[in-house]
Amino acid sequence: MNKVLAGIPLLAENITVLSSAKQYATALVRLIESAQSRIYITALYLQDDAAGQQVLHALYQAKQANPHLDIKVFVDFHRAQRGLIGDKSGQGNRDFYLEVASQYSESIAVYGVPVKRKELMGVWHFKGMIFDNTLLYTGASINDIYLHQAEKYRLDRYYQIQSPALCESFCQFLQQTFVKSELSPQLNVATLPNKLQIKNKIFKLKALLKTVRFNFYAQQPEPLAEELSVVPLIGFGRRKNQLNQQIRETIRLSKKNLLIFTPYFNLPKPVMRDLRSALKRGVEVTIIIGDKKANDFFIADEDKFSTIGIIPYIYETLLKAFLKRQQKYIDNKLLKVRLWQHESNSFHLKGIVADERWHILTGNNLNPRAWGLDLENGLLIDDAKQKLLPTLTDELAVINQHTQLISSYLQLESQDQYPEKPKKLLKKLRMAQIDRLLKLFL
Repeated sequence: MNKVLAGIPLLAENITVLSSAKQYATALVRLIESAQSRIYITALYLQDDAAGQQVLHALYQAKQANPHLDIKVFVDFHRAQRGLIGDKSGQGNRDFYLEVASQYSESIAVYGVPVKRKELMGVWHFKGMIFDNTLLYTGASINDIYLHQAEKYRLDRYYQIQSPALCESFCQFLQQTFVKSELSPQLNVATLPNKLQIKNKIFKLKALLKTVRFNFYAQQPEPLAEELSVVPLIGFGRRKNQLNQQIRETIRLSKKNLLIFTPYFNLPKPVMRDLRSALKRGVEVTIIIGDKKANDFFIADEDKFSTIGIIPYIYETLLKAFLKRQQKYIDNKLLKVRLWQHESNSFHLKGIVADERWHILTGNNLNPRAWGLDLENGLLIDDAKQKLLPTLTDELAVINQHTQLISSYLQLESQDQYPEKPKKLLKKLRMAQIDRLLKLFL
């Protein structure tokens, strides 16, 4: 990776970074309203709430105004058919999609991608929204919190990229892999395939995803060119996973500095090994992580604590153990860990930057689940001239307004300091060694 990467040429001036969930919400609606030829939206879910209703109605209204507008939405098949965790009355978002569809004469297509037979075993975690020749790349889905519709928000990264070639590559991938293959049922129509049919679709889709790649015309930039190069990546399964391989290579070949964003600290073993090796060879590593209180599963009120609320505590115990083992690197300033927390808001940032040149934008949480179960994707940007450095610096300045630098593992709470209910549950999980199993799915 020393030479400039052959990929899709890109200029730094064609990249705009949004800094807040509110900016993301504004940009999303604006891009929908201004699109002329195509809108392809991918998200884990498009929720039946105020934000989701605004976005879905905006899509239908755009279609009514311009019937030739190609509008496709891709969400997780299983996630769309259940309510929120803890909401037993929830009927799922599919009913919402059907209701809205019945209100308009010109229809759009909402596809459910069935990655696995059960959500626990893997979900649709593909990222990227295309509006004509603009790619809005973010790990955020579409609901009230991601779009900061009320008091709370969930912070993500938001890259708006102008590139006809990159957008065409995304659209072709989505069309060929999920639409023309007929392996992703349409959710906003009256009938769905039966269980056996879905099982067969999943079987075929899993086989396809192990071999499919983005198609694009790769160009080798001229040595003196000011342009960047971007390569879209797909990641599925533990073997021959293109995104996983690129994540590892980026970390392994870093020489000066390495920046990692992850909402939860539960790194896959290969990534952990590569990270330790980077520290040993003198690479300055900065990890920006969400505090346990910035986890979307954190339950502040102990009286309302439920089993799902143990997840942030498991992540914190993993982080504390890592910091304790690597304390010498913290002491000699090679390892910097920053915890993000802002009131009761949550943190959802992901990505890697190596030597201020190689950028991986992704929805991958850098955990075992993302590494081997979910369907992920990403963008590898080669910025040989460091044209994106001012943009990255500005992005970090906003993020670090709410981070705390950790100078010792002792700054993190120990299990004895946890509230009684999380403390008891953690003890039970450890005694039964269930915590080890849980780590594989978190």
